[in-house]
Amino acid sequence: MSFINYAAREINCKLVYYGPGLCGKTTNLQFIYDKTNPDVKGKMISLATETERTLFFDFLPLSLGEIRGFKTRFHLYTVPGQVFYDASRKLILKGVDGVIFVADSQKERMEANIESLENLRENLKEQGFDLDKIPYIMQYNKRDLPSAAPIEELRPLLNPGSVPEFEACAHIGKGVFETLKAVAKGVLTDLKRMSG
Repeated sequence: MSFINYAAREINCKLVYYGPGLCGKTTNLQFIYDKTNPDVKGKMISLATETERTLFFDFLPLSLGEIRGFKTRFHLYTVPGQVFYDASRKLILKGVDGVIFVADSQKERMEANIESLENLRENLKEQGFDLDKIPYIMQYNKRDLPSAAPIEELRPLLNPGSVPEFEACAHIGKGVFETLKAVAKGVLTDLKRMSG
């Protein structure tokens, strides 16, 4: 649920990158952070324990315009990949406005993708969200690896609902901003509908 800061005339939206361990969530965030104008972004914060790490930062993409005179600030988060850290995942999903599921395209990671996607659906449901009703994007990452499964194999397993999907190689930035723009557009469309 977006938070409105009346003093700053900003609507704050939370976007969460979800997926199995080592699928490229952090790589997506770091690429976006590195390529974003320093004047419109906050600090990248890494909450790390001995065994897990969560990254987040916020930025104000001026190109996306305003809603009723308010600028939109996006807060981007990653969740820890391992299902073992479910409590952290649930906490990070609290108040989410949009989700990017980062799937690892490697054939040997299919089970981890499916398990993580199921976990996302359950955790959202616990908080009163329905994955089929919030802005949600599928990103097939690591498309450059020789063990990457064809999209035709990935789609029925990971995107049977046909949400917008993007192929990506996050380490070189391919598909990273396209994915972000698609989820941001979905969130803004929702906000405009609710404020109308």
